[in-house]
This record gives sequence, structure tokens and C-alpha cells, in this order.
Amino acid sequence: MITAAQLRAARALAGIDQRQLAEKAELSLPTIQRMEASDGLIRGNVDSLMKLIGALETLGIELIGDGAASAAGGRGVRLRDPTEKP
Repeated sequence: MITAAQLRAARALAGIDQRQLAEKAELSLPTIQRMEASDGLIRGNVDSLMKLIGALETLGIELIGDGAASAAGGRGVRLRDPTEKP
């Protein structure tokens, strides 16, 4: 669904801090901190994850899954597969 690295990058692109994201997503600051500190995919209850993704989308963030193209074709960042040569 969303990784901790994606969350940190999305927040940076939106130009907001953890507290602002927590308020926008109607989640607690410790919840956002815990999500960002996790390793790999973020785990949490479905309601919290949906609130988080909804808040990111209202901030203009498009989450791109593995192998997916950006529908809008806007600017963004993506990690390259480390096994692929540049």
C-alpha cells in the first residue's frame, strides 16, 4: 500500500511537517511518527491508512506503486530497482 519511505518523501514534497500531516489526516502525531519510523510497508488499521492516503491526496500527492506509471505525468520521484543498471 504505502511504505515509510514513500510517506517521508510525500510529506517532503508537500512541504509539511509531521504535526501538519497528523492534523490533516486526523491522526495523532505519535501515529505519524510511528508510521514514518517503520521499516518497509506501513502497518496500521485500515481506517488510519485510508485517512493518511486521503490527506496526502488532498495535498496533491499521487502514490505510485511498483511498476505503475503516473497517470497525470507530473513531476515526482521514484526509487529505481537497485538491481537495474542506470
